[in-house]
Amino acid sequence: MHQALAIAHPNIAFIKYWGNRDHMLRIPSNDSISMNLGGLTTRTQVTFESGLVNDRLTLDGIETSGNALSRVGALLERVRAMSGIQLFAHVQSENNFPSGTGIASSASAFAALSLASATAAGMQLEERDLSRLARTASGSACRSVPAGFVEWQAGMDHSSSFAVSIAPPSHWSLVDLVAIVSREHKCTGSYEGHQLANTSPLQACRLKDAPKRLEICRRAILDRDFEALAEVVELDSNMMHAVIMTSNPRLQYWQPATLAVMLEVSRWRKTGIPVCYTIDAGPNVHVLCESKHAGEISMQLTSLPGVLEILNSHPGGAARLESNPVDD
Repeated sequence: MHQALAIAHPNIAFIKYWGNRDHMLRIPSNDSISMNLGGLTTRTQVTFESGLVNDRLTLDGIETSGNALSRVGALLERVRAMSGIQLFAHVQSENNFPSGTGIASSASAFAALSLASATAAGMQLEERDLSRLARTASGSACRSVPAGFVEWQAGMDHSSSFAVSIAPPSHWSLVDLVAIVSREHKCTGSYEGHQLANTSPLQACRLKDAPKRLEICRRAILDRDFEALAEVVELDSNMMHAVIMTSNPRLQYWQPATLAVMLEVSRWRKTGIPVCYTIDAGPNVHVLCESKHAGEISMQLTSLPGVLEILNSHPGGAARLESNPVDD
């Protein structure tokens, strides 16, 4: 029996990934920048066992099949091909946050799975190789492999598309207050959405302007310039959702409470409170601020109609191995 346990964090994209140059390998249409979300975790154990006749997947204690198992199995096939191990695996994974709601659960899930499965199979992959492996299962998973503030270099092929850390978690005491307005699993997953990106007439404009937004965002992070970060993060989020809403068929991830939080956050910033929003492919709103303002802003968010709870997250570390096994 070959076993390993890994933990990874989801991430929030400041400059978004939406649309692929290569759907099979998930080579993205543009570079992206994100922050790992410390405190939010996926914990995944992989056990290669001689007695198994196929791969098994247990999510949050529930035996799972269908598309989720297929995606896990595809990554495990890559690991088997890379390592030479011939055994099937039992994967046990659990999140401490809602899945499939725009909090990048697939990013942390496949970053953790990549590290655990590679280790259980006897491999010790370099960070870039692990990032490449995770990317093949979920594009944004490659950003959950390195620590802190991360840039995914889109590249042109498998070898040149991976994520690197541009600043450690300790670089900037940002806080992501995730305003949960829905715990329901979204109807259209990100993978399907990426395939529709080029059907929007706005996608070409979004991609053309991406290098400018990336440079502004990268510089804002390195300089710890919240005002510059806020402007570019909200612009980029709005641009991605404009593409989503104008694809064919059209998608809509926002709910009334989503828009209410966005409008309030914009109003707060106009009154001088340093705060901004960004939204991934889901209804929940990531509200960014510096840690010294987090308590005040969290209280204001909690009072808004439709906000079910607030998840409080800070810059998180890299995907890592753990020693305590998951109970069967």
